Amino acid sequence: MEILQLAFMQRALLAAVLVGITAPAVGIYLVQRRQALMGDGIGHVAMTGVGLGFLMNSNPVWMATLVAVAGAVAMELIRAYGKTRGDLALALLFYGGMAGGVLLINLSPTGSNANLSSYLFGSLSTVSTEDITAIALLAAFVVLVTVGLRKQLFAVSQDEEFARVTGLPVRALNLLIAVTAAVTVTVAMRVVGLLLVSALMVVPVAAAQQLSRSFRTTFVLAVATGVTVTLAGTVTSYYQDVPPGATIVLYAIGVFVALTLLATPLARRRARAAEAAAPGTTGAENCDVKV
Repeated sequence: MEILQLAFMQRALLAAVLVGITAPAVGIYLVQRRQALMGDGIGHVAMTGVGLGFLMNSNPVWMATLVAVAGAVAMELIRAYGKTRGDLALALLFYGGMAGGVLLINLSPTGSNANLSSYLFGSLSTVSTEDITAIALLAAFVVLVTVGLRKQLFAVSQDEEFARVTGLPVRALNLLIAVTAAVTVTVAMRVVGLLLVSALMVVPVAAAQQLSRSFRTTFVLAVATGVTVTLAGTVTSYYQDVPPGATIVLYAIGVFVALTLLATPLARRRARAAEAAAPGTTGAENCDVKV
């Protein structure tokens, strides 16, 4: 295939696979914690890191990772300790991160609005070998945490009080989830962009939940969906000359809609079968249960 003979597309496809794995792997914990938009907030903060990278003539991916991690830790501490002004503090952090990134990247002698756009919405042609090295190392960290500590992270995401009673280090695990989410944002920004990365962390998980209620099965299905849509979006972007990030997200939403339409009649059929199989149950009793 022609697409596999081009060096920049080889890098883009490899980055797409890594993003497709890591984004849903972290997103499943954020969905469980009802923090679906956390990735969006981290993406805003990471913009300052991208601007610093251009200003200091260093790799924007690594600089964005450092700033995003610091921002994610601050977000988690605000969530844990912030009272009535917690939302205001988070808003200031998000908007300040985006504004700082725009300002710094324009102050840089090598930065421009074109550079900014590639980080906001993703860009296939600008993924370098150095970017791939950084993305691969960061993705390995994300997979190690999300798979190796899945039982502990799931417990904390489901019920913090129960996890604390069982002796788990809840605060440390909460911070680890926040840091892992920040790393995932910087992994994905070269493919889907900082403004759309949150969708790739959440939509594949939501799609997988249409078919499964088991955490393990949902995890596997979400990752499979993530890899499928990122590869499909990357290939479509090359052949149709459309933005990769937007294409990937629209594919993910399409999968969600398709699985929702498929799962709804199946769920109704299973519910009717379960009611019919229940011993000693009358139609009137079934009506009362439904109400």
